[in-house]
Amino acid sequence: MNQRIKELARQAQILADQFQEQWKAGPSNEEFFQEKFAKLIVQQCMNQVREQYLPVLEDEIMMKDTYWDGYVLCGVDSYVAIKEHFGVEE
Repeated sequence: MNQRIKELARQAQILADQFQEQWKAGPSNEEFFQEKFAKLIVQQCMNQVREQYLPVLEDEIMMKDTYWDGYVLCGVDSYVAIKEHFGVEE
């Protein structure tokens, strides 16, 4: 398994354990872990998309070039689509 995915799984397990400790009722530890793990992966995907277009968006010279304008628009659209499809916040 990829090292980053292992780290996300570890984070999700910590959150699941904390949740179970705090709330004795509700979803099982495994259900909560799966939900948190999935959200962490989706958030990482959103961050990767954002990291690709944000430097271009912040560069005034690049933004004057229509090629880069389309690049940023595609990145923003992808970011929003991922966010809306999975219903995950940053």
